Amino acid sequence: MKSRLFCKTATALAVTVLATGMVYAQQTADQPKEEAAPRAKDDAVRLGTITVVGSSAKLGTGLMINDDSVKGRSTLTKAAMEKELATGNVLQSIAQLPGVSTYNYDATGLFGGDVSIRGFGSDQIGFTVNGVPVNDSGGYAFYAQEMIDKENVCTASVAQGSPELESPHSGATGGSVSLITCDPTDQRRVRVSQTLGGLNLNRTFVRVDSGRFANDMAKVFLSYSHAEADKWKGVGKAKKDHIDAGFSLDLNEDNHILGSVLYNRMVNQNIYNVSLAQLNANGYGYDYAATFTPLKTPGPGAQTDVAQNPIYYGMALNPFKNVIASVSGSFKIAQDTYLKVQPYMWYGFGNGGWSQTILTESTMPIGGAVDINGDGDTLDKVAVARASVTKTNRPGVTGEISTTMGNHYLKVGLWYERAQHLQTQPAVKINADGTPADIWLQDGCIKRADGTCYEGRNTKTISTAYQVYLNDQITLLNDRAFLNLGLRLPHVERNVTNYANETGVPTYTLANGVYTAGPRIYQDFNITRSFNEVLPQLGARFNLNSQQHVFLNVSKNFRAPPNYAYMVSSSGVYVASINGGAVQPLAEVKPETSVMIDAGWRFQSKDVSISATVYQKDFKNRQVSATDPNTQVSTYVNAGGTKGHGLELEIGSGVYNGFSAYGSLTLQNENMKDNLRLSAAGALPTAGKTFAKVPDKMAALSVQYEQGPIYARFKGKFNGAQYADLMNQERVPSYSTFDLDAGYKFANWGFVKNPQLRLNIANIGNKQYRSASSVITNAAATPLVGTGSQSASTEFYYLGAPRFTSLTFSVDFE
Repeated sequence: MKSRLFCKTATALAVTVLATGMVYAQQTADQPKEEAAPRAKDDAVRLGTITVVGSSAKLGTGLMINDDSVKGRSTLTKAAMEKELATGNVLQSIAQLPGVSTYNYDATGLFGGDVSIRGFGSDQIGFTVNGVPVNDSGGYAFYAQEMIDKENVCTASVAQGSPELESPHSGATGGSVSLITCDPTDQRRVRVSQTLGGLNLNRTFVRVDSGRFANDMAKVFLSYSHAEADKWKGVGKAKKDHIDAGFSLDLNEDNHILGSVLYNRMVNQNIYNVSLAQLNANGYGYDYAATFTPLKTPGPGAQTDVAQNPIYYGMALNPFKNVIASVSGSFKIAQDTYLKVQPYMWYGFGNGGWSQTILTESTMPIGGAVDINGDGDTLDKVAVARASVTKTNRPGVTGEISTTMGNHYLKVGLWYERAQHLQTQPAVKINADGTPADIWLQDGCIKRADGTCYEGRNTKTISTAYQVYLNDQITLLNDRAFLNLGLRLPHVERNVTNYANETGVPTYTLANGVYTAGPRIYQDFNITRSFNEVLPQLGARFNLNSQQHVFLNVSKNFRAPPNYAYMVSSSGVYVASINGGAVQPLAEVKPETSVMIDAGWRFQSKDVSISATVYQKDFKNRQVSATDPNTQVSTYVNAGGTKGHGLELEIGSGVYNGFSAYGSLTLQNENMKDNLRLSAAGALPTAGKTFAKVPDKMAALSVQYEQGPIYARFKGKFNGAQYADLMNQERVPSYSTFDLDAGYKFANWGFVKNPQLRLNIANIGNKQYRSASSVITNAAATPLVGTGSQSASTEFYYLGAPRFTSLTFSVDFE
């Protein structure tokens, strides 16, 4: 009933908007098309990205451009982002776009956050920076705080339903987000900005542009920033150093090369996420421990340390460094025929998930007894600092040949990458002040008796991915109609080698359908799986007149299983040895697939732009972590299918007496089609339930006044209620937040250009709210369909950061 009511409401709204737009369009149909309004087109050099043509500041406060895509897509421009807090990340920038639900762990953006688009989580969305895939190659996670300095981002584009055909992704069942850095400027320039704010925020940014040189063929830029800020609750801080560099080389009119290197180094203390019970018992500011409980002084005889919980803030660390490097070239190889090629490299190293772990000297699983604390015996239980370390080397290349033949624009492309993902979990001693002996976990590891390092996990994943795609874009009826035919053929191989480590591999004896747990074994094992899929895309657009068009798109998307489905996971078992056989997954994992249908209408002019999209998605083989209630064996299981639909509205105005505005509305619903099978005898009754972490309504509004040297922009976002669990037993309340951005542009003074002072206030109303950190199966004990029952799981929440104010002063020297 709820679904039918939603469909009727969405259809009525869409028809009303369409009819209104048709009337207005008929009144202006004979007027020439407004070419000065910003438009989107394929990037001339980089694959899988778009560029903006025209004045991007004149429509929807920069949060919208006139687009002619055959599917739902939203793009915001530098005009919008340059008014935001300089330390912010892309998730804060795209928060007002339709279909996007996002939250950040703090107002500065330095601690990261999470996002879902049309109910798909961040690990189901493909993220690219200058065409380079930047999701984690193993588990598809995305870390927004590591990417680009805000001053260097020119556009951020969100494809809500399906990734662009040429996007290099093996895990994007739910759309894509593309970030593009600004090219070096044509004129020589030095830009300096300084930001100060609450929580001791201090950030300095410097960018140097060379201007054109080498007969005007080349230009480069280099920027550096340093930022620090305290956590909004508890004790601790974020510290970030970031370098961006780029070059542009125009060999001639038809041959161009672009390149960029983005380097990031961060050392953050984490912000604690809480359960409802902890929130009610300890209050909104509950966090990691502010003081350290000293450990036992090593000495003769048996001694037992006690692990502190929550751990000391000085151990709740997330140090990470990464590099994203790419070179993109476009070359004319024949008449109307071009070759695009982009080699890239993604490197990352760091850790997270620190714990204060107790190791028993006399029963070390591998190598035998060892004296950890150096007191001359092996009788102790010693607290050590342990965290999960990840090292990624991810080289790849994309290439494409395109040509024009009559009314056909043809493209054929290839993506290839081979990512090596090393995941370990060493331990180090704890200093007297409660900090780890080495926060990077590279030196001073706790050693086994044979001299090798203790490892809580030790896994190497080789992920080999390649994709061929074909595309035919056809213009018909004297350019009035457009047909887009595409086909993607991805292949992904997961080669996961687990080396013997102290966690060990669980073993079970299976008899008469009953699993009996046995002793853990400590051995190497390898699991290799390959996945292929055929992914068609069909899109069409028809121009009703010079200012409006309708579009339709059908696409199939694909996500290969993450590498942790083939590992002994910290949050579950996933693999085991049964009856003494080879180590294998407890349940074979199928790749996720989704079919997305978009249908919409756009009215576009310099005065107003309206976009209305209705969509339907059919998701198959959605994977979740679940525990068998009888055996307590945790597996990465198939949750079956989900079906969803929604309506997305977007409207942006031109500038009227200095005022402009942008608004978006999202109505969405997603239900599970199947019960969640937990064992041979029982299933969780999830069929018909609303899928978790899918807000039913979202709305955003931005109103801007800009006249002469002054601007002010007021933004608001409403996030509707959602569930934290698949059984819909724990509801996350709706909430609204409001922000203010304002600034004053001073007059130039000699060689000092564009001096500007910016004020940014986040969460003006000091709203307290919470966001679920994960999807759990059930928040209350639940009888199963069949036999047995499932005990309750606990959801943990990130809490909304309080009001935050900052000032930024920037100036150019030319």
